[in-house]
Amino acid sequence: MKYYSTNGKAAKATLEEAVVKGLAPDKGLYMPESIKQLPKSFYDTIETKSFHEIAYTVADAFFGEDVEAESLKQIVCDTLSFDVPAVKVKENIYSLELFHGPTLAFKDVGARFMSRLLGYFVRKEGAKEVNVLVATSGDTGSAVANGFLGVDGIQVFVLYPKGKVSPIQECQFTTLGKNITAIEVDGTFDDCQALVKNAFMDPELNAKHKLTSANSINVARFLPQSFYYFYAYAQMKKLEPGKEVVICVPSGNFGNITAGLFGKKMGLPVKRFIASNNSNDVFYEYLQTGQYNPRPSVQTLANAMDVGDPSNFARVLALYGQDIEAIRSDISGARFGDEEIAETIRRCYRETGYLLDPHGACGYGALEAGLKPGETGVFLETAHPTKFLEKVEEITGEQFEIPERLQAFMRGTKQSEPLSKEFGDFKSFLLQRLK
Repeated sequence: MKYYSTNGKAAKATLEEAVVKGLAPDKGLYMPESIKQLPKSFYDTIETKSFHEIAYTVADAFFGEDVEAESLKQIVCDTLSFDVPAVKVKENIYSLELFHGPTLAFKDVGARFMSRLLGYFVRKEGAKEVNVLVATSGDTGSAVANGFLGVDGIQVFVLYPKGKVSPIQECQFTTLGKNITAIEVDGTFDDCQALVKNAFMDPELNAKHKLTSANSINVARFLPQSFYYFYAYAQMKKLEPGKEVVICVPSGNFGNITAGLFGKKMGLPVKRFIASNNSNDVFYEYLQTGQYNPRPSVQTLANAMDVGDPSNFARVLALYGQDIEAIRSDISGARFGDEEIAETIRRCYRETGYLLDPHGACGYGALEAGLKPGETGVFLETAHPTKFLEKVEEITGEQFEIPERLQAFMRGTKQSEPLSKEFGDFKSFLLQRLK
């Protein structure tokens, strides 16, 4: 399958080129030339299939033309070494728990799939080394770092905003060493993302070194996230037969919800999606006004959603042919400030005993307010709540135990490189490190 750029000024690419380049030469994001519909029979019996079977069927529709079947099955199997259960929180509202992977965050799925697919291409082509650049506002860095840790031929550089990720999140990608380098940028997530994008456009860097991205701008990172939307629907067919399914996605850079929208375009019978923002609400504003006005991000309780110019907005526009009414027909919006997030965490724990993380709280709150009769709602609980231990304990007044997997990261020694937000400094750093 060929991949085109959302900016429309670059030549079409193969899957391998799209994965290795990350960003198109015209600064656009790669999109598959076509989206395959899955047959009705697949959806009619989806509840009888395992997570692996469902995910392979979806993966084959995306990647089957470019990766031989046995290799793709192995990549899917290795990626999904954990479950993604739908857990009932209250009547008609379920949490899709995406925190059962190695770093206890939803990005484990995309990061693990991409690391294995990129490794497949590196081995196939006999390339000497690929350098992965990734900006993170929280969980992306830990998922990517752990997904690529120890993979031969791949060096990873994780850029994160100084003082703007939780201490536990920081531990998960600054204590690893080996082929992982953490870069502490004196700026915001948007500054980190700009550094990564500028690196891809720099002729000198790209002439000397093979660079790619593991942010959701990379097709191999965001497309596999569609797997768990299909699995969520399969679980709802068992748990809530006959109900129409609404899925609410806490949204920052919009890679996650875009993967769900791809599923809907493939025929997934989800009635509609809700994109839930924190105070960084440029998409919510777009749905209300029709105007897209990116702006600097502000720091919030739900830090992984602190994005003022979502990269994947371009993919949403491309998917719907720039038609805002078509977008509005499939997606509604919600917005939660810090006080509302805290109150939602507090109220949900008091009423149901279920502990939300700040991002999941945005999803849960939107479903509470937005479900209609005959609908059942699934919100994405994108990270384990104890990754935000100080916040959730302060909000609830309770104490919680940190899982051993997180404690192991916290016992490590921080290894990070301080850097300004100026591209010249980042370029010099890379040229020195990649000699």
